[in-house]
Amino acid sequence: MFRLSATVALLATALAVAVPAGSAAAAGPGSPPDVAVIGHRGSGNMAPENTLASVRLALKQGADYVENDIMRTKDGQLVVTHDLSLARTTNVEQVFPERTTYQVADYTLAEIKRLDAGSWFGSEYAGQRILTLREWVEAVGSSAGMLLEAKDPWAFPGIETDIDKELRSIPTFVQALRKGRVIMQAGDEAWLRSFHQLAPDVPVALLYYTRPTDEQLVAASTWLDAVNPALGNIDEAIVDRTHELGLKTYVWTVNFGGDMNRGIDWGVDGIITDYPGVLADVLRTR
Repeated sequence: MFRLSATVALLATALAVAVPAGSAAAAGPGSPPDVAVIGHRGSGNMAPENTLASVRLALKQGADYVENDIMRTKDGQLVVTHDLSLARTTNVEQVFPERTTYQVADYTLAEIKRLDAGSWFGSEYAGQRILTLREWVEAVGSSAGMLLEAKDPWAFPGIETDIDKELRSIPTFVQALRKGRVIMQAGDEAWLRSFHQLAPDVPVALLYYTRPTDEQLVAASTWLDAVNPALGNIDEAIVDRTHELGLKTYVWTVNFGGDMNRGIDWGVDGIITDYPGVLADVLRTR
């Protein structure tokens, strides 16, 4: 109940401050701004993150893209989950009380599929499971684009090859790639370069955890398609500079209407949010 109440309160706050702030970034007179609505881990604060329920809710709420986090199991299967440890978002400690580690990499897919990935969020989500990458792609389907993230790839040597091989075996992904509806992002530049060399046809975006310097942006323009910083670390000048260099920028993780409007006014290309429904409403009111 506390979890649900907290979510409702945050949603109400986001809506309350979502006052239209002009339409400088609008696509045209009477048109909403051309900003992509990107559901963070699905609808990450309205349903248990990265689960089927979260993906479906994000699509229902109008997400243009759904973001995820990819890791690898002990037996080499790709799964969608955010933390290196399974403890926060599953009942792994109850299902495997004898185990001394809860790391994703120490469990097989069959073991992970035994875990409840929904009850921690709310009893109505009991029985939600961690998705394989293939299941996640099929869940997004053709309804939205895919913002794929290799999470902590340093912990899974060679995962770039596994990801590329698996994705290309999924017809839904291949179709999305052909339609320009796929982006691969990571916060590990060395890893992202390795993936880019392996799969040069897949657009790539680097996550920035501090304000990018002009030198970094110029270097980024030689191989990246987008730079993805935290909204709080940048300003309109950074957005303008990325566009001057032919780059796009998708900012994270923006959960309040006032912040959403600020990013829209700056002309960002997309906003990553735990509340895609709120962002869609903000865009409709401008």
